[in-house]
Amino acid sequence: MNRRTLLASALAAPFALTALGHFAVPAAHAEIDINTAAQFVQTTGQDLVGVLNSNQPVAVRRQQVAAVLRKAVDVDGVGRFILGRWWRVATPAEQQEYMKLFEETLIRNLSARFGEYQGVRFSLGRSQQRTEDDALVNTTIERPNSAPFSLDWRVGEVGGQPRVVDVIAEGTSLRLTQRSEYSAVISRNGGQVAALLDAMRRQIAALAARETR
Repeated sequence: MNRRTLLASALAAPFALTALGHFAVPAAHAEIDINTAAQFVQTTGQDLVGVLNSNQPVAVRRQQVAAVLRKAVDVDGVGRFILGRWWRVATPAEQQEYMKLFEETLIRNLSARFGEYQGVRFSLGRSQQRTEDDALVNTTIERPNSAPFSLDWRVGEVGGQPRVVDVIAEGTSLRLTQRSEYSAVISRNGGQVAALLDAMRRQIAALAARETR
């Protein structure tokens, strides 16, 4: 699996992750200080590396990675963005089910991918104000026997706290990629959001089966 595929499947529904109580209005993003964003990414990266490089069993590392990600990522905001215009098409029940499945799919993908690696190193690069609402923080990820790769984290302020709102891998926005893929599934099925929900359930079942191996 190449690194773009790894990262894409990770946000595959993927850098989303939490309180599922606010379905009507996406969380408002406030202006975030660039230093706050950089420190947040540094802390989150260190937490992830600490878990990945521990001597715990893989299953335990996956659970611990999931806990870090749930705390770090704006799951509601990313989920709503990815569903895009189809959010208005979905019924309230479908909206609620989508958010539930989105969080589980994202967490399972990310924890399964990252939870299997050890010997990971993480370094902070340049940070820049992207817009008045978010900052872009560059990092370099190193794994044994693999070339280092760059990962940019978009960080916004959600509910008064910094949260990851997107990940840019090799110049590609993972939430934009996922948005296109989800929209394609719905479009191929006559605009039925239920078709996407079925596909997400199948993916979760496949991930759950893999975790038991």
